[in-house]
Amino acid sequence: MSHTHDPNDPNTAFLPEAVRRRYDLGWIIEFFKHKQVPVHRHSVWYYTGGIALFLFIVQIVTGVLLMVHYNPGQAHASVQAIMSQVDFGWLIRSTHSWAANLMVLVAFIHMFSCFFMKSYKYPREMTWITGFVLLALCMAFGFSGYLLPWDQLAFFATQIGVKSSEVMPVFGGFMADMMRGGKELGVQTIERFYALHVWVLPLMFFGVLGLHVFFIQIQGLHEPDFFEKQPPEKKRYMRFFPDFAIKDVYVWLLVMNFLGLLAVMFPWELGEEADPLAPAPADIKPEWYFLAMFQLLKLFPAEVGPITGELLGMSLFGLVGLLWALVPFIDSEHAPAWRSRGAFYFGIALLAGMIVFTIWGYYS
Repeated sequence: MSHTHDPNDPNTAFLPEAVRRRYDLGWIIEFFKHKQVPVHRHSVWYYTGGIALFLFIVQIVTGVLLMVHYNPGQAHASVQAIMSQVDFGWLIRSTHSWAANLMVLVAFIHMFSCFFMKSYKYPREMTWITGFVLLALCMAFGFSGYLLPWDQLAFFATQIGVKSSEVMPVFGGFMADMMRGGKELGVQTIERFYALHVWVLPLMFFGVLGLHVFFIQIQGLHEPDFFEKQPPEKKRYMRFFPDFAIKDVYVWLLVMNFLGLLAVMFPWELGEEADPLAPAPADIKPEWYFLAMFQLLKLFPAEVGPITGELLGMSLFGLVGLLWALVPFIDSEHAPAWRSRGAFYFGIALLAGMIVFTIWGYYS
C-alpha cells in the first residue's frame, strides 16, 4: 500500500519534494488559506496576541540558556557569574528579564483590547477564560522568577508577597509554608520557586496555550459589532496565511529589535546578595504588575470589624478577578442592556484603577 502523497499539490509547492512525498500537509495549508482576518480600524489589536506569543518564545529560549549556568544552591553567585564570566551572559539575562516584563504588559493590553471589542461573547467564552488563565500564569512566572537572583530587593519583595497569602483563611498558612519550604525564606524556597518557574508553570502554560490557540483557530477571530453591521460588500478581509502571518512576522522583528535595544541600553541590574537578617530596604516594592494591588492594600486599615484589612483587600482582589473571568457569562449573548453596560463600566473602572494605583504605587 502506497503512503506517498501528491508532490504536485499547489498548496505545498513551497515545501521540499522529500517532505511533500512523505507527508500530506496540504489540508493544513488549505485550512490556513481559508481562514480570514477582518480588516477594520481596530485590526492592529489582533497583533498583540502574536507579540505575547513571541515574547514567551524568547522567554523559553533565554531561560534554557540561563538554566545551563544557574545553580539554586548558589543563586546569587551563579547569576553574578552568568553576568560577568559567561560570554554574553549579561545580555541573555537582560533580554530574559525585559521580555518577561514586556510579555506581562502585552498580555494586559491584549486582554483589554479583547474586552473592549467584546471578543469574549458567544461562542468565545472559553477563549476568554483560557486567556485569563494565561495572564494569571504570566504573573506567576514573574513572581516565581523574581526571587531566583536572590538579591535584597527580590528577597524582601517575595517575603511580602508570600506573607500576604498567609492572611487567607483555612489554606493561607499552608500555602505560605509550601512556597517557603518552612517558616522563613531560604535555599529551600529558591529550589521550590525554581522548580515552579522552569517546570510546573511552563507545563501548565503550554497546556492552556494549546487550548487557547485551538479555540482561536477553529472559531476564527472576532468581528466587532460595528464591523458585523456593515453591508457584506463593504467588509474587507485578509487571508491569515500568508498575508496576516507575514505581517505578524514583521511585527515580531520590530519587537525583537526593541527588546534588543532595551537589553543593551538598559541592562538588568543585580543587587547585593540577600541577607535575611538585614533590615528591609526603604524603597521595597514588588514588580510593576503587582504595584496596584500593593498600593491599594496600604489604604486598608489594620482591622475592619472582625477581619483584618489585609484579608479584606485580598478577598476584594479575588472577587474582582472572579468577576473578570466570568464577564462572558455576565454580558452574555442575550443579556439585558443594563448588564452589558455594567460589564463595560466595570472594565473601564478596572483599567483606570490599575493605571492610577500602579502610578501611585511607583511614585509613593
